[in-house]
Amino acid sequence: QVQLVESGGGLVQPGDSLLLSCTASGRTFTSYTMGWFRQAPGKEREFVAGIRWSGGNRYYADFVKGRFSISRDNPKNTVYLRMNSLKPEDTAEYFCARGLRDDILRTPPEYDYWGQGTQVTVSS
Repeated sequence: QVQLVESGGGLVQPGDSLLLSCTASGRTFTSYTMGWFRQAPGKEREFVAGIRWSGGNRYYADFVKGRFSISRDNPKNTVYLRMNSLKPEDTAEYFCARGLRDDILRTPPEYDYWGQGTQVTVSS
């Protein structure tokens, strides 16, 4: 079993930044891709960013390119999502997840363990 716990969400104004963290416990998350997803009320869960286990291969949804950055610290079992230039449309519950393997993975069925989510609200 892997337990994932997200933190760092909150209420911010447009243009502000947030750093989300996701810490894993239980079985290691090394050797697996880690991803961030988000889900707004009434919408499907959507891919935001992913990072392969070595950290050298990072990939993003088009709507966050240039604004968000994913990173990981394997010895700390933690993955991060730095979010800059936040917009009201970024408002959602943000989830981290462990991929089924070390690969470029963009859809929820390709991830097996999920955190409980952290709320991000962008509003003036």
